Amino acid sequence: MGRKRVLVVDDEESMVIVIRYALEEAGFEVAAASDAQGACTLVDDFEPDLLILDVMLPGGSSGLDLCRDLRARSSVPIIMLSARSEELDRILGLELGADDYVTKPFSPRELVSRVKAHLRRVGPLSEVPSSAVTIGGLRIDSASHEVTLRGEPVHLTPTEFRILALLATRPGHLHSREAILNHLWSGGFIGDARSVDVHVHNIREKIEADAGEPTYLLTVRGEGYRLRAP
Repeated sequence: MGRKRVLVVDDEESMVIVIRYALEEAGFEVAAASDAQGACTLVDDFEPDLLILDVMLPGGSSGLDLCRDLRARSSVPIIMLSARSEELDRILGLELGADDYVTKPFSPRELVSRVKAHLRRVGPLSEVPSSAVTIGGLRIDSASHEVTLRGEPVHLTPTEFRILALLATRPGHLHSREAILNHLWSGGFIGDARSVDVHVHNIREKIEADAGEPTYLLTVRGEGYRLRAP
């Protein structure tokens, strides 16, 4: 199997150099673009397994615009980079389909760890039921990595699928935000538990008739989330 490919999209050359060095030392093949147009070309030509995408890009398209456009046609994992003062941009990135964000300044080792974690999620899942779970018109098949709603496919990002698959291990059981993050990050998450809320919102937009009045993915106020029991 060839090396995993990572596309870095950032117009700050010094930042790209640091990220490239850390990723190549970890065994990844790396390509870089400085704007959205170059990134779109490389997505098709380089076929990355994961993108690292800065929120701020030169030209007419921001990193948020690029994230939205890519998510409309691909489920490739996306990690957003943002400054600590840009909390709104980080939340918007997650809402537009990014899987994760890393705030600047950051440790290259932390970024590499997150890249590895996201790429593991694309592979076979552990600690999930081997058979499909059906709740009303919703079917979650962890073996085939497929979700359908009344027979129609539901397109989830890798992070969204892992959250839904985790909840499907025990329908009706409460999972706290911290427990969900620990599952995603194998017990070593770094970040904001509120990001779970954004991913849950995105899942609801895809599986609920009314995301404001969910019938499948339920909130336990002040505690976390549960999937409705069959």
